[in-house]
Amino acid sequence: MIDFRTLFTAKMQVNVLLCLVISCFVNASHAGESENIESGANSKVLVYEGKSGIGVGKHIVFLAGDHEYRSEETLPALARILSIRHGFKCTVLFTVDPETGEIDPAADNLPGTEALKTADLAVFFLRFKNLPEDQMQPIVDYLARGGPVIGLRTSTHAFKIPAGKKHSKYDYQFKGKEYHRGFGRQVLGESWSGHYGKNHVMATRLDIPPDAQSHSIMTGVKKPWAQSGGYWTVPVEGSVVLAYAQPLENMSPDSNPAKDKDPCPGVWIRKYSSQDGKTEGRVFTTTYGASEDILDKDFRRMMINACLWGIGMESKITDNLDIDFVGAYQPATYKFGGHRRNIRPLDLADIKVPIMSSDKPIVIPQRKKKKQK
Repeated sequence: MIDFRTLFTAKMQVNVLLCLVISCFVNASHAGESENIESGANSKVLVYEGKSGIGVGKHIVFLAGDHEYRSEETLPALARILSIRHGFKCTVLFTVDPETGEIDPAADNLPGTEALKTADLAVFFLRFKNLPEDQMQPIVDYLARGGPVIGLRTSTHAFKIPAGKKHSKYDYQFKGKEYHRGFGRQVLGESWSGHYGKNHVMATRLDIPPDAQSHSIMTGVKKPWAQSGGYWTVPVEGSVVLAYAQPLENMSPDSNPAKDKDPCPGVWIRKYSSQDGKTEGRVFTTTYGASEDILDKDFRRMMINACLWGIGMESKITDNLDIDFVGAYQPATYKFGGHRRNIRPLDLADIKVPIMSSDKPIVIPQRKKKKQK
């Protein structure tokens, strides 16, 4: 006689086992996909941990988010050099699309600014940002303690914050006497004052004055130049000019100076006071730094030297300090809306991954295409 209870139990056990096998197979086949989704959506902070070199024990935080000059390429490239070549811990923050987690230079969303709490140096390359208060507050706190600052290109107008908001005094046009013209003028030494040399038509030569040639930041730096056009600047009193920007007739570094353009400060250093007045933070500012600018070895060396100087490590600067790129560096031609799409910060964690991969698309919005004709 057939024992149906035994048969039913055996059949159920087989079905359960079969379901478990299928479930394991499905989970295994999608494990990588799930991991990528989690990394892309929730993990937006890129960290390069230095292992050996003069920078071990020091932490540099980079803040990338400008609309035009490809800060999302310049800053991770510098971070890789400082980390892999010299041992610094380098945290690179990007403005990202809050829904996709992809790098979006135009976004007002900069996750991870709490990393500034342990930073020995902050490197800014931002433009017209109006960040959420919880992201802006760590920046304010860092400046309040007088932390050293490096500012590149559009950082003279890093913030565009409406009047009446909690942190509106950092706006580049802030009119109050207590913090006139905001972060740019009060920390970097200059706010936005206008273009001075046409982009993609006039390159810029950076001439080092005799009294600056012996400064540690200019160690090993001979003839820096930039592919980006100039900004007009009149830095605040007390700033020390390390290089004057001379707009050129064309895009060759050896071309003649533009006939109607006298030189103006393009690189300078200064100090600013902490909120309690007890600390003077070091500041290095350059109105250059587009992703194509750091292809020039002299400009790139100046930037690496500046980071060491900012931290107070000028004694470690030598004229043969390693400034070679880590991994392939293939910057896109800078332009509004010209960033490579479909890239998340952690996509750049592997140093074998190029900055940026040429197979990633550049999609210029239609309104920008018309403007560039």
